Amino acid sequence: MKNGIDLTVIGGGLAGSEAALQAAKYGLKVQLVEMRPVVTTGVHLTSHFSELVCSNSFGSYLTDRAPGVLKTELRQLGSILLECAERTALPAGRALAVDRNLYSQLVTELISSNPRINVIREEARSIPDGPTIIATGPLTSPDFSEVLIKLTGEDSLHFYDAIAPIVNFDSIDFNVAFKASRYQDTDSTSGDYVNLPFSETEYYQFVELLTSANRISLKSFEQDIEKGVQAGAREFFEGCLPIEVLAKRGRDSLAFGPMRPVGLIDPHTNKRPFAVLQLRQDNLIGNLYNMVGFQTNLTFEEQKRVFRKIPGLAHVEFERFGQMHRNTYISSPKLLSPTLQFLKRPNIFFAGQITGVEGYAGNIATGLLAGWNSARLINNLPPLALPETTILGALCCYITQADLSDFQPMKANFGILPPLMLDQKIGKRDRAKKYSDRSYLDLELFLKTI
Repeated sequence: MKNGIDLTVIGGGLAGSEAALQAAKYGLKVQLVEMRPVVTTGVHLTSHFSELVCSNSFGSYLTDRAPGVLKTELRQLGSILLECAERTALPAGRALAVDRNLYSQLVTELISSNPRINVIREEARSIPDGPTIIATGPLTSPDFSEVLIKLTGEDSLHFYDAIAPIVNFDSIDFNVAFKASRYQDTDSTSGDYVNLPFSETEYYQFVELLTSANRISLKSFEQDIEKGVQAGAREFFEGCLPIEVLAKRGRDSLAFGPMRPVGLIDPHTNKRPFAVLQLRQDNLIGNLYNMVGFQTNLTFEEQKRVFRKIPGLAHVEFERFGQMHRNTYISSPKLLSPTLQFLKRPNIFFAGQITGVEGYAGNIATGLLAGWNSARLINNLPPLALPETTILGALCCYITQADLSDFQPMKANFGILPPLMLDQKIGKRDRAKKYSDRSYLDLELFLKTI
């Protein structure tokens, strides 16, 4: 212990916050280093811990969906940040969405009031000699990126990410829009989502307008990512494509993607629309709504011009425009073990999106595992690798064993799990249920053994 500190956590996002709280729960004295507000990212708006800068949704709650299974695992493991999310939840159908401000405020209060956590508001410029968790996230500062380059012996990888606009609820035209959740019987005043229906003509006109609109130049990012591009990094992460990039893949790509109309009937016409843009509640008051799946890099003026052509948004007021930002992740397959330990120096752990795990729940989960394993290491116990039959265990296996030549961030999904041993073919949902049941039982047994 140096200066009364057992563990240093660098980064106060989802992973770092969960890691610090978990380590403190197990009796460690933790130093949490967060550069905001001293050094800003250009995307974060506050100095709160665990601020959500993209969507306010943690994904599906359903236990026959991979994100839902991961949430079940987090409950079994005692995740503190998942509990915070559930305490600040908003109506979102079968998904867990939160009031992003209340959520980050709650996490900040828990950290700031914890007597075992000492918060340092400065940019990390080095890595301590003692046990350390690095959770600097997708917006790792240029200076600390250089520290990581020296530590790992290679350049960080990069990709672009995007966030969607947020609009004012009162500026939506409900003569056109309607409230509904997919596959639920609703009228025009109920349901968890605001739906903006397109006719076939309106949809194709919108696609043409969208694909010809002006985008923000990415030159400001070029110096930051030059080495990553030379190393073959992709321009965009497939899981978070700007809507205009996705639209250029084909005229129908949006209608079969983020604007698919399945499970929705427009009460104004009693028919299924040709396409739909859904808006999801973004704060507890209910006056802000997020444009679901509409991450974008259009200029702000073009966003106003193009998105006001969407039926029901002719006079919409934007509370936040969409924008691009740079995401950073390391070469985890050659640098980390499934315990999230750095192979060359096992008292260093990595957690969160910088490892290549995508999604809020995944970032929280890796922070939890890093917090647990750092506590075990300090207490002379072997760090844990979770069963590969769990979503978290499979994610950790993926990021540490994937083919580096095709390594991209990975979200929770059933495709990374070991196959089921079945005597006969079963349907997709039945198979998902068996994956879910296996995960729960294997994790329960694993926890009993430790």
